[in-house]
Amino acid sequence: MPDENHVNATFYHYKLIKKIPVSRLLVRLYLLLPYIALISFMIVISWTSCFYFVLAAPVMLWIHYVISRSVLLLSGTPFRKRWKFSLRLPWLGYITDQHISYRLFRRVYIYITGFGLLLLAVIMFWSPVPFTLSLLFWHLWFLLPQYYAFLRLLKLRKDGMIKLNAQDISYYQQ
Repeated sequence: MPDENHVNATFYHYKLIKKIPVSRLLVRLYLLLPYIALISFMIVISWTSCFYFVLAAPVMLWIHYVISRSVLLLSGTPFRKRWKFSLRLPWLGYITDQHISYRLFRRVYIYITGFGLLLLAVIMFWSPVPFTLSLLFWHLWFLLPQYYAFLRLLKLRKDGMIKLNAQDISYYQQ
């Protein structure tokens, strides 16, 4: 039986090309942004913005989840064991927990950005201003770490693999 596993097994050899650290200071600044936004919403708009702000976070997480699952389903990629809902900082939301193609990672988050903004533009006409602004803030805030990864990996080839860890972003090539 063990001989059959070695005959039918596929071995992948990836070489670490770049490891981008995610500093604690950066994570602390990232966590500080919602407090600054909440205080500014309460000062500029009204104190009731607090309720909309709290309500908008899970709504936007759900929207991101639906868009990303749809993109993964339509791409035909096996994702059930690779993607999960995470509360690990700074990677919040529905995110990969294994190595993933950098192209697929970019595609998913570009679609989340585009469709999320399109949905906000449609919702804007029927929802209160504080709720729409809160949705916009949470949309951008949840995507901020992924776009940090995009910016740091901008000059590298797009055919690599990435792994998101709590302390770093690792980029591999075969």
